[in-house]
Amino acid sequence: MATIVVPENFSYQEDAEGLRKAFEGWGTNEKAIVRILAHRNAAQRKQIRQAYHGLYQEDLIKRLESELSGDFEKAVYRWILDPEDREAVMANVALKKSGDFHVIIEIACVHSSEELLAVRRAYQARYKHSLEEDVAAHTSGDIRKLLLGLVTAYRYEGSEINAKLADTEADKLHGAFKDKEFSHEEVIRILTTRSKTQLMAIFNRYRDDHGTSITKALQSEPADGLIKLLRVAIRCLDNHVKYYEKVLRNAIKRVGTDEDALTRVIVTRAEKDLRDIKELYYKRNSVTLDHAVKKETRGDYEDFLLALLGNGN
Repeated sequence: MATIVVPENFSYQEDAEGLRKAFEGWGTNEKAIVRILAHRNAAQRKQIRQAYHGLYQEDLIKRLESELSGDFEKAVYRWILDPEDREAVMANVALKKSGDFHVIIEIACVHSSEELLAVRRAYQARYKHSLEEDVAAHTSGDIRKLLLGLVTAYRYEGSEINAKLADTEADKLHGAFKDKEFSHEEVIRILTTRSKTQLMAIFNRYRDDHGTSITKALQSEPADGLIKLLRVAIRCLDNHVKYYEKVLRNAIKRVGTDEDALTRVIVTRAEKDLRDIKELYYKRNSVTLDHAVKKETRGDYEDFLLALLGNGN
């Protein structure tokens, strides 16, 4: 479930005017920006952008970039974009960071097939070349094969499973891992083509037949680049709520908060399943995510994240 709180009655024009007032005078009124934008869903934010441009012949996104700074600016910028455009930007940034491919896997494995296709279209529209082209240009070898297979996937979204096939392919994965053939073509094929429901059946059969989860089997191996990415892919495909909870936990508990990861999860999941992630975070850490965010962040950035979490103004 989503966490953002949207008021029943508001005007897009009044929101646009309110943002304009926040930019005027001595200093930016950041609280007004949080009060408006953190309480509007994606469709509403798009209409606010359109209303703002119609009133002032100015791009709201560019104005926000010029008015804000630091982690607050990054969070607001990601939030104000259409979801598919935001994912495209995040993918491009990740590709420019050498070896930072877990974000690509999140985008490819957590989204539905239609959502992933929308991201690929947004990427091409923004950067004038395809996501898969850039993935190929920034990777090589087995990692390239895995990532290209994931970003170009169009998985069956239904609930039908083939139990016999799940048994067979669980054994294929076990055999490949036992023989240290982590880049085996069957491993790549299964992870990049099977539906998520089928994959869950495969992972369950793997655990039942071999006495350990598939992720634990990989954890026992040296964490090279491919194995790390296989772990991320399997976690995202199997249970992305658990995956995101761990991302948040690691971002907060590390020495020096990982603001990029913290922002990424809260901004991208606030309209989807952040409430579920929050509940799991509390269950596993005995502290609320809201409290953890308050402890680790400051100022307008803190206020904005808390608002997206459903807490604060």
